[in-house]
Amino acid sequence: MTKYLHTMIRVTDPDATIAFFRLIGLEEVRRFDNQAGRFTLIFLAAPGEEGVAEVELTYNWPPEDGQGEVYTGGRNFGHLAYQVDDIYETCQRFLDAGLTVHRPPRDGHMAFVKSPDGISVELLQKGRLEPREPWASMENTGTW
Repeated sequence: MTKYLHTMIRVTDPDATIAFFRLIGLEEVRRFDNQAGRFTLIFLAAPGEEGVAEVELTYNWPPEDGQGEVYTGGRNFGHLAYQVDDIYETCQRFLDAGLTVHRPPRDGHMAFVKSPDGISVELLQKGRLEPREPWASMENTGTW
């Protein structure tokens, strides 16, 4: 038997990344600090999905000299995807938080946003909503 556990992404600012994923409805479910390895693992999940489908945030502490690493996306990583109850409301939360909706939900079904570290996140509407403004007229911004 095979069981999906989690997807790991490296982050440079855990607090900003946690705040980003809270806009979708994910919450921190556990955290491990490893003093010897100088890293922190933070697991996030949607309510009821703990231990089923989680995102692991890996934060590697800055070296003793204070210079942190910069991570860029790997060629083999596409995106994370989450189903939401109201895609328009969810996207509005991102806009209200000063973030960009890179692919607006023009069709009432799909949108893309990016985490503080540039991880592409697909938002999919549970069921389908009718297209509505201002979303139906919004253009894409950047890459997604």
